Amino acid sequence: MIVVTGATGNVGRALVPLLAGADEEVVAVSRRPRPADLPAGVRHARADLADAASLRPVLDGADAFFVVLGGELNSRGESPKALLDEVAAAGVKRVVLLSSQINSTRPQAASHARLREFEDAVRASGADFTVLRPAGFASNAFAWAESVRTRRTVFAPFGEVALPVVDPADIAEVAAVALREDGHAGRTYELTGPEAIGPRRQTEVLAEALGEDVAFVELSREEAHAHLARFMPEEVVDGTLDILGLPLPAEQTVTADVRHVLHRPARPFADWVARNLAAFR
Repeated sequence: MIVVTGATGNVGRALVPLLAGADEEVVAVSRRPRPADLPAGVRHARADLADAASLRPVLDGADAFFVVLGGELNSRGESPKALLDEVAAAGVKRVVLLSSQINSTRPQAASHARLREFEDAVRASGADFTVLRPAGFASNAFAWAESVRTRRTVFAPFGEVALPVVDPADIAEVAAVALREDGHAGRTYELTGPEAIGPRRQTEVLAEALGEDVAFVELSREEAHAHLARFMPEEVVDGTLDILGLPLPAEQTVTADVRHVLHRPARPFADWVARNLAAFR
């Protein structure tokens, strides 16, 4: 049995059907009621990583566990050790943690201190662990969906700064392999897309897929800060803008880990757009 937390998120929504399609017994965990689009045969459980005890009945009988921290859990909740103690007590053999590339490139970043604590706890848990450190998600482009639908315009900072955004579907496929197959214990995978792409070029890709003109309006750092501060903690805003505007060389580098695990190239941004075009129409 495989337990998937964050089952309603960008990665979890792709991972659960992959596992179910491979005839795995899957428990999809979220803090919300059962999603309407869960595949038949997948059991849903309501639990919260901020309350390790709530996961105790969910983990009973599990062989593998996929861990995703919601954004707010980066700053609150029980200690990571409390969660991993429950994992150990349940006899779970394999743990896959969705972390972040920032833990490689900016290991002192305050915004990801709690994720680093989870990495440390997973590594010390005694389970066979795999840590996934993806770059920025292609799905972050959903933030532009409303303005593209209503104004055929993308508003974003740093239009020419290119980063190798990764398709959440690729992250999910790598996670599925690590959860199901041997050979990935103790590994940390840095997951990127196949090329670095900036917001202006992403806008062009959207326009090509829509068959219509889409304007790009470049925001200043200050304008972008004001927008992000409405739903992100201050330290996360500053760290995000540093990566978007002043990326380190490693943050612009395409890695081979998706190809290594999946034996195929990573999906380009255009593939993500094609599958999600309805959100921008």
